[in-house]
Amino acid sequence: MVSSKDRARKLAREKLDRQMARRAARQRRRRQIQAGLGAALALVVIVGGIAWLGGAFDSDDTTTDAADADVCAWTTQNAESNKSLKDVGEPPTTGIPTEGTRPMTITTDKGAPVVVSLDLANAPCSAADLSYLAGKKFYDNTTCHEITTEGAIRCGDPSGTGQGGPTYSVYNENVPLAPEPTPSASASSAPAAPPAAPLYPKGTVALIGDPPGSNGSQFLIFFKDFTPKGEPPYPIVGKVTGGMDTVAKLGKIPVVANAAGDKVKPKDTITVQSITVGEATTAAAAPPSAAPSASSQS
Repeated sequence: MVSSKDRARKLAREKLDRQMARRAARQRRRRQIQAGLGAALALVVIVGGIAWLGGAFDSDDTTTDAADADVCAWTTQNAESNKSLKDVGEPPTTGIPTEGTRPMTITTDKGAPVVVSLDLANAPCSAADLSYLAGKKFYDNTTCHEITTEGAIRCGDPSGTGQGGPTYSVYNENVPLAPEPTPSASASSAPAAPPAAPLYPKGTVALIGDPPGSNGSQFLIFFKDFTPKGEPPYPIVGKVTGGMDTVAKLGKIPVVANAAGDKVKPKDTITVQSITVGEATTAAAAPPSAAPSASSQS
């Protein structure tokens, strides 16, 4: 017969066993939870590492970098060696629009304003140059000092000498390509191909620098089609979209000899009262081509 003391010890031992079993079960659950959390954390670390390597945690600097990237470079000109230069600072090198067009309005004392569509896609720096100078009122009350033998009106020089401009220059961009030479046709060959379209159709607006490639404020507005015999010299910045009648009228002004003896100076002074440039717009259609069509300017 089991004594009451033995029975008490047995019950105490069974109670202890149950407590130990429950404790062990709790420890197993705790280890399982910790293991699960550890595995999840490891997975997060692995996935995060892969994402980090892939740049997922990088700040979205693509747009910022693009906006902050230098688009144009301006070359300083020596105002000491050329007294015709006018210092108005330099345009910014960043934040320059490179898509669409900008309207430039040239108001003269000779008829309706001439509206030019500046080509931002093909000539962003040339357009930025003109826009900056217009904003500085650089062109106000200047003259178009030359009607060239190539069929263009030359404007934008405050000194009226052909040597003036700002104290910086911009390189050539959007210069049309010279056509490939065609082989001479023999008498028995097929009829010759029609002549190529002019490289500078009437209505073209181009920069002009002296020496070539050092463009500043001066520009040409062609009132006739022009194709040079050699390499094209002028970077195209846009085309006339309004006021072509005024351009044609200016082109008919008689010329007299200038200070150098060249018969290119307008007999009647052409005064540029102001030039303004509007905001950039991006149309659904393709940006204007380097060479505007002659038919659109008639």
